[in-house]
Amino acid sequence: MGTGGVGGYFGGLLGRAGHDVTFVARGAHLAAMQASGLHVESTNKGNFTVQCNATDTPTASDISELIIFSVKMFQNADAIKLISPAVGQDTVILSIQNGIDNGQILSQAFSYKNVMIGSAFVEGRIKSPGIVTQGGPGIAAFGEQFLGLSDRAKRFHEVFKEAEWDVELHENMEGVLWKKFAYLVASASICSASHSDYGSMRTNPETRQLIIKGISEVLAVGEALGKPIMEDSLEWAENSLDRFPASGKASMAKDFLEGRPVELEGLTGRVVQLGLELSVPTPVCTMLYAILKPWANNIDA
Repeated sequence: MGTGGVGGYFGGLLGRAGHDVTFVARGAHLAAMQASGLHVESTNKGNFTVQCNATDTPTASDISELIIFSVKMFQNADAIKLISPAVGQDTVILSIQNGIDNGQILSQAFSYKNVMIGSAFVEGRIKSPGIVTQGGPGIAAFGEQFLGLSDRAKRFHEVFKEAEWDVELHENMEGVLWKKFAYLVASASICSASHSDYGSMRTNPETRQLIIKGISEVLAVGEALGKPIMEDSLEWAENSLDRFPASGKASMAKDFLEGRPVELEGLTGRVVQLGLELSVPTPVCTMLYAILKPWANNIDA
């Protein structure tokens, strides 16, 4: 569900490995895939084409074992309605999205047992109709919404590895989500506000320190919520900042510059909201949100 840089790349690898994959897309992108397949241009796995099923309207005949749910957060409501006919009693919906609320939203729409959570580090886009690109680390992580490993998670992990995903299975996936969330809120917001790339941000001492302060604020909010925040979260986030391609930009920053709808509310806005509710100070995130909100409003208008 969602055949952009994330869904197209990871779904494409599954299709290349011989699995029966249906891509949900729309418009010219859908028409191009129906005509000549999905073309993937990957810095990690090379370029390849998958001859695939593609549709804009899943039906009850499309009941799936696994649905990779990889839409933007603001598209959740529409995407949930769209996939509903293809969700059976034993279907697993794996959210590979930004943010920290997607598992809960999907569980409310379907059931807790239908949902697994994950994240991806992919600098990917739809290059042109029928063509998606993968840059950046190109890695994924996933697990259950509870602490521990399940048999189904282990089975999917083997399937993903055989399809050449660069993927990790985690016992504390919610903790991993908060790591990424903290890193993404701070770095993507500053990337957007400063119009700079990751190399410029992390090598400028003042900017780097601001990112780290923002990350710390998000982790403090998570701790106040009672989430399973991992001890190495701040270190991991700072290392992630250093590993991202120097010339790369956050997807939110690209969306801002291209005039596309942005995930500001589900990222920085969510931290500000939770901070107010929990009486946790979030001065850096609040400042970034205030700077970016007018721009986001102009795009939405």
